[in-house]
Amino acid sequence: MPAHSRAAVLPELTGDVVDLTAAVCDIPSVSGDETRLADAVEAALKPLGHLEVLRDGDSLVARTNLGRDHRVVIAGHIDTVPIKTNVPTWRETALDGTEELWGRGTVDMKGGVAVALHLAAVLTEPRWDITWVFYDHEEVAADDNGLRRLVANHPDWVSGDLAVLGEPTAGGIEGGCNGTLRAEIATTGRTAHSARAWRGVNAIHAAGEILDRLRAYTPREVDVDGLVYREGMSAVGVTGGIASNMIPDRCVVTVNYRFAPSLDPAGAEAHVRELFDGFDIEITDLAGGARPGLDDPLVQSFVESVTGVTGGAPGPKYGWTDVARFAELGIPAVNFGPGDPMLAHADDERCAVEEIRSCARALHTWLA
Repeated sequence: MPAHSRAAVLPELTGDVVDLTAAVCDIPSVSGDETRLADAVEAALKPLGHLEVLRDGDSLVARTNLGRDHRVVIAGHIDTVPIKTNVPTWRETALDGTEELWGRGTVDMKGGVAVALHLAAVLTEPRWDITWVFYDHEEVAADDNGLRRLVANHPDWVSGDLAVLGEPTAGGIEGGCNGTLRAEIATTGRTAHSARAWRGVNAIHAAGEILDRLRAYTPREVDVDGLVYREGMSAVGVTGGIASNMIPDRCVVTVNYRFAPSLDPAGAEAHVRELFDGFDIEITDLAGGARPGLDDPLVQSFVESVTGVTGGAPGPKYGWTDVARFAELGIPAVNFGPGDPMLAHADDERCAVEEIRSCARALHTWLA
């Protein structure tokens, strides 16, 4: 029987969280191929009598039902980007003496998944009810996202008073996230032979006005619940041209707008349309952000408890993450997990062993 077809088995969840991280990473689960790991996670959680385990495709939910005053959702995706000779995992000692776990998924985000699995087994009587969410298809198209599917099909499975997404934050707290919008800003012209350019209208030349507006644009810095989110308005692509001897009649500048979570998607679209008034504009992608909700008492207790273990103060998440899906449900959400996000998806992806343990200790302290 091929090795990949054998059922995968995770080690005892209550054991060493770093060994568990390595085991989770060593089960390949590139987006679209998560079933084997999902099966292993389900098999490890099912025997735990204090948890109700639910499954939708390759997404799993395990939750306590103790009748506590609050419910906390701890979520993470089980898929990775493609593997490049970096599975199975291995350990190395860095020049500064730091022990590191190397391999695909150690940062994004199986360290966070392993922390959640470990605590799901250990915390049989948590101070609040907990919903543990392990979902598929995060690293690919949004339409396939397992958390999006759970929110759409089973919103009651993922409801709560606070959500913590185990995305890599180097062990710090990053609240909420910016929203993201992509737009195609088009110019039109008239074709002609380039030897008689005066007979045409060059659409690429006309795109200079779009770039001028971008160069003159000053992105905002917006305070949201005590965190300052930096926005961005950037050209990320230019397409145009027919042949090397023709004046082009169309040019498209693709613009990406990263907007603070104080602005809703409709407001973000209106801002882009105002900035590029006079041009043909097509919105090709739009996802709202998430407020961190730092004024919420439960979020405040999380921040106080976690920073007491890991140190540092919470900061904003400039990129978009799945915390935005919890925002759709009106749930304050933060990002917190082991791993340097600058190493996510890298061939030299690696995570400090102590960071995994520190995140596990911090969450345990707060939840217990």
